[in-house]
Amino acid sequence: MKNNTQHKPSLEFLAPAIGQSLIYNRFDADHKNTKPIWHYHPEIEIVYVNEGSGKRQIGSHVSYYNDGDLILIGSNLPHCGFTDVFSAKRNETVIQMLPEFLGQSFFDVAEMQPLKSLLKRAKQGLSFYGNTKTEIGDIIENMMNQTPFERILEILRVLKKLEASEEYHILNADGFILKAEAQDNSRINDVFNYVQTHFKDQIPVDDISKYVNMTTPAFCRYFKKVTHKTFTQFVNEYRLVHATKLLSEQNDSIQNICFECGFNNFSHFNKQFKQYTGKTPREYRKSLNFEVTEEY
Repeated sequence: MKNNTQHKPSLEFLAPAIGQSLIYNRFDADHKNTKPIWHYHPEIEIVYVNEGSGKRQIGSHVSYYNDGDLILIGSNLPHCGFTDVFSAKRNETVIQMLPEFLGQSFFDVAEMQPLKSLLKRAKQGLSFYGNTKTEIGDIIENMMNQTPFERILEILRVLKKLEASEEYHILNADGFILKAEAQDNSRINDVFNYVQTHFKDQIPVDDISKYVNMTTPAFCRYFKKVTHKTFTQFVNEYRLVHATKLLSEQNDSIQNICFECGFNNFSHFNKQFKQYTGKTPREYRKSLNFEVTEEY
């Protein structure tokens, strides 16, 4: 196993510009987001990707989006960047603000209780779709040319619209427990970072247990408690999400993609993929109108 100092978890320290309470950034092909692959911060984060596809990992949830994305991430919920390739018109807008960005007791007043409830739900990670994504996305992009005061007013309007929307998925519906102890934070982050780097390889549970200095039974109990998944299930889901990405973006055979994602048995890959997506890899690719000549 490799030394784990390569992939230390990252607590990201953010600071708004002087005279401002929130951070607004726009990323594109010329100005890419270079944040760590796996990080967390006390700030609430709203991410809008205006088009295209990509992989999202938030808490123990991994999935793939193929028509842009709008995500609300709660305080201290670990996550990765969402865009790795930019097309000519594609961009990613990120807004970050502390829970108390409008004062310690602002969200405690009666009128703000619905928004307080939204921010509580956001600790599981929320992905919005449909008209909500389109409408809120336009508002977020228009904020780029607004004054700091105008942005404060708009962010409240955005939060209110998100709170009222029913067009969303809870990404960690079964919960995700990031313990307060620094050692536990470091441990789960080390595991996730290792999977991101080595998911194409075989990762025996005994090896990952040693990697984080735990016995195998203790690691299995710990990982299941934090993520509500077994380690094998998490790794397979990560591989399957990567497979959906490759099926959508690359002109390669399904068999080659199977092995590229870390599966060493084509039949098992097909079975796992259908269980996870409801479609075979061939059906999934066909549903995207992505045709390729398969070679076996």
